Amino acid sequence: MYEIIYEDIEEKKEYEKVISKVLEQCFKEEKIENSKLYITITLTTPENIRKVNKEFRNIDKETDVLSFPMFEKEELDNMIKNKKFEYEDVLGDIIISIDRVERQAEEYGHSFERELSYMVVHGFYHLMGYDHIQEQDKVIMRKKEDKILEDLKISRD
Repeated sequence: MYEIIYEDIEEKKEYEKVISKVLEQCFKEEKIENSKLYITITLTTPENIRKVNKEFRNIDKETDVLSFPMFEKEELDNMIKNKKFEYEDVLGDIIISIDRVERQAEEYGHSFERELSYMVVHGFYHLMGYDHIQEQDKVIMRKKEDKILEDLKISRD
């Protein structure tokens, strides 16, 4: 279902527990828990995520999370509807800046767990083909993200 890669940061079981719990709920919510879809999550530094952002998006600045989906939304929707999961397939890659997660948790006044959970959910829904460029799309994506966090009882407190 997923692999966690640590790039220039210390491995922590705390990260893995949060990621596992959140992804399990995401897969269950989207009814793909029995699929052979696979996600790679890289936890890294601000410097590394900035390099990736510059290389792949031509944006020379640090960010909190990047997602690289392998499917278009319609293609993925068809696969899910028709249960076409004969082979292991990569859903996509999520890259998270752990330093940014820590800073944003502090800035927003909630726990590290809540911020990391949100980054994972947010990245997951980008892999599922959702985005937040148009306001109507943002509303749909936020509703899905909030449901996962509510189901897991991960609040902003």
